[in-house]
Amino acid sequence: MSVEITTLPSGLRIVTDRMDNLETVSLGVWVAAGSRHERPRERGLSHLLEHMAFKGTRRRSARDIAEEIETAGGDLNAATSVEQTAYYAHVLAGDTRLALDILADILTESTFDAQELAREKRVILQEIGAVQDTPDDLVFDLFSAAAFPEQPIGLPILGTPEHVRAFDRGMIAAYLDSHYRSGATTIGAAGAVDHAEIVDAAAATFANLPDQSARSMVPARYLGGEKRAKRRLEQAHVVIGFEGVAYTDPAHYALHIFANALGGGMSSRLFQEVREKRGLAYAINAFHWGYTDTGLFGFYAATAQQHVAELMPVALDCVAAAAHDLGEAEVQRAKAQMKVSILTALESPTARAEQIARQILAFGRVLTWEEIVEKIDCLSVAAIRAAGAAALRSPPTVAAVGPIAKVYSPDRVGERLGSM
Repeated sequence: MSVEITTLPSGLRIVTDRMDNLETVSLGVWVAAGSRHERPRERGLSHLLEHMAFKGTRRRSARDIAEEIETAGGDLNAATSVEQTAYYAHVLAGDTRLALDILADILTESTFDAQELAREKRVILQEIGAVQDTPDDLVFDLFSAAAFPEQPIGLPILGTPEHVRAFDRGMIAAYLDSHYRSGATTIGAAGAVDHAEIVDAAAATFANLPDQSARSMVPARYLGGEKRAKRRLEQAHVVIGFEGVAYTDPAHYALHIFANALGGGMSSRLFQEVREKRGLAYAINAFHWGYTDTGLFGFYAATAQQHVAELMPVALDCVAAAAHDLGEAEVQRAKAQMKVSILTALESPTARAEQIARQILAFGRVLTWEEIVEKIDCLSVAAIRAAGAAALRSPPTVAAVGPIAKVYSPDRVGERLGSM
């Protein structure tokens, strides 16, 4: 890899990876501030701030921002997650300084115009409504809320209509000042990059970024439980889950491989047993999400009302059996899938910029491909089974949307797993 890292005196970190034979650059700003950093009256503020960043600065109107980047053939976008917010651009190599200038402008000089704020709040209210109308999105919001009840990490990234309506310019500016600090920010870039040029441009354009420490987030406490939303739908959407591990935990890779073997592809146990052999669901998959201090492991399925009663024991038996008898061939397939997924990111400048920036925020350094492969390859079948078994010993979490009368309760999930 051709990764270069520079830390400015302010604490702002710049990480780049030059990718030969490319003529474009993907770059962005990743801030360690997401929905779990919010206080009770700030629910949804991280996401609103992401929207408002594009709505005008002291130097540029919202239309100026869009036209300036698109005149250069580039594009801008942003995303808010539980622990981070990202603002990124893709441009020709010669327009790298322009992209950095625009990104710095929207993050340090936004005006948060009252009329723009009113319009954007209406847009977000529609976005919240869209989630309520999309059961395969809503069920995961319910799942997180049940796993981490009354905690920032478990609350919807979009916030609630009540919170969104109450936000004003002062609240946005205060949140920006509390969290958007140089020590909590990383600039990542990949493609036809010139590291020295990006460092010089970042030092100049982000000079106004405050350099004090950012506000810390509330530690997570996994509890488990259930949340249900009965709806008149054709299918029941169900998530059954357990406590996972943090991305810094030694068992992180093992549990990720366990989830892949269980429900990560067409050859996985859940896909073969639930969909191919029995035809009980069109969509079924397993997952593991790692956060700073915790994680979530589980599976999602969508099935017709008449199949819910059969799906529950079949899927849970698959999960329980995997923790006891997952085989070498299954593990090797899951490892190969994981390595291809990681390698794919190395071939895309956009994915690579995101990968290296997130690794700097998470680990303070960039992990090499060889290091990651070694961590994956050294895991034994026994270690991967053990990671799955450990997760299944935590209190179950159940989330369901649709015709859900026959979806198991957490107690019944535990009983079924215990019987195996």
